[in-house]
Amino acid sequence: NSLSRKKEIFKPINEGHVGLYVCGPTVYGDAHLGHARPGVTYDVFVKFLKHLGYKVRYVRNITDVGHLEHDADEGEDKIAKKARLEQLEPMEVVQRCTLAYHEAMRQLNVAPPSIEPRASGHIIEQIDLVKKIIDAGYAYESNGSIYFDVLKYDADHKYGVLSGRTLDEVKEGTRDLDGQQDKRASYDFALWKKASPEHIMRWPSPWSDGFPGWHLECSAMSEKYLGKEFDIHGGGMDLLFPHHECEIAQNTASRGCSGVKYWITIEGKKMGKSLGNFITLPELFAGAHAKLEQAYTPMTVRFFILQAHYRGTLDFSNEALQAAEKGLKRIMQAAKDLRALAAAYGVQPAPALAYGEFVSAVAPAEIAASNAEVRALVEGAYDALCDDLNTPIALSHIFDAVRIINTVKDKKLTLDTSDYKALVDLFDNIVFGVLGLRDEESEGGKAVKTIDGLMQMVLEQRKIAKASKDWATSDRIRDDLKA
Repeated sequence: NSLSRKKEIFKPINEGHVGLYVCGPTVYGDAHLGHARPGVTYDVFVKFLKHLGYKVRYVRNITDVGHLEHDADEGEDKIAKKARLEQLEPMEVVQRCTLAYHEAMRQLNVAPPSIEPRASGHIIEQIDLVKKIIDAGYAYESNGSIYFDVLKYDADHKYGVLSGRTLDEVKEGTRDLDGQQDKRASYDFALWKKASPEHIMRWPSPWSDGFPGWHLECSAMSEKYLGKEFDIHGGGMDLLFPHHECEIAQNTASRGCSGVKYWITIEGKKMGKSLGNFITLPELFAGAHAKLEQAYTPMTVRFFILQAHYRGTLDFSNEALQAAEKGLKRIMQAAKDLRALAAAYGVQPAPALAYGEFVSAVAPAEIAASNAEVRALVEGAYDALCDDLNTPIALSHIFDAVRIINTVKDKKLTLDTSDYKALVDLFDNIVFGVLGLRDEESEGGKAVKTIDGLMQMVLEQRKIAKASKDWATSDRIRDDLKA
């Protein structure tokens, strides 16, 4: 819990139910490595909670208005600026980039959230929230804009509880910027901004035609879909301050409480020491960048992300990704070998999960394997995931399973039906289910077989058309195939 700065036993507000809100992307460019890590991490988290038997409502927003260039009240709206440069309507940029983000997440096997609200679709809720904060005495109007009074709030509630920053530290780190003369203090943040005449994205409000501040949307939408108090709020460490800190202030000012029981922050600033955060996911998957030595498949990227703990540093490099590629192949080969070995004992794997499906089976209370090492590694994988979602330790137990499978394959070890059942369940529920890994090579082979089958059908139809002297159909099939 980032708020208490310690590990805590997870106890949901409503037993058996989990409310989770995660800050999603600001959609003004292609999805990049910085989007991949939170996408994969919270996907695994949700899948594991569901596997443990919880009913989860997972809300991940789309920021399509109000996020200014410098994460403070300075510069243009990021989306409006992109639209101006490309001579597009802002919502064209939003639509294109949202679709691209969804496609990148699909390729990474990141399932869609339960609800994906957009900031621009919740302007009424955000205006209502501003009114509540004004009525509580923690906001003021200045030339049509509304600002949060941080000094007044700090005197009553203490600003900086999440980031650990004092108001003096915040003041020292905040520059007096041009265009911020309307504020009483440089560290006050905008709840509503009056739009300049040329600003396209604007809505009527009691104060001016304008747009909401960036921090406001998450407070408004999390309350709408999860209630005044909910279990977990997630995001990257770049959002801890000011975004999440400002959310807590807004929540407390309007609701009387911070609204969130557990704050989970993905840490590790060094997202890309040698490759950099600027490589987009489409470039990564295609190998289409000067710094890439090869293309890296979505599952290689997903596996690489899982090799580091979500609170640890993650450094994308060609060497690290190539090592991840080899490790993933070892696991997928072992999964194939396990299926063949287990089939002889009548143990069959579960059907492959389609995109967006979760593992619904509740985790076993007791592992029934007769082999002590098999039992220990399966229990170890579950214990690791229960211990602050420690995916690298869970993967180390998966590799223990790979070693055992290879030993059995070499006829140096014998397992019984209970052992095979435990190992097959481990791969079905954890490797393919919770961790969301897929055998891309096998899936590619299936796709080739499917296309071959369809081609044979088409050629057969042309053969029938020629036999019946239906030259028009025969020629059309030929021409369509050529095209």
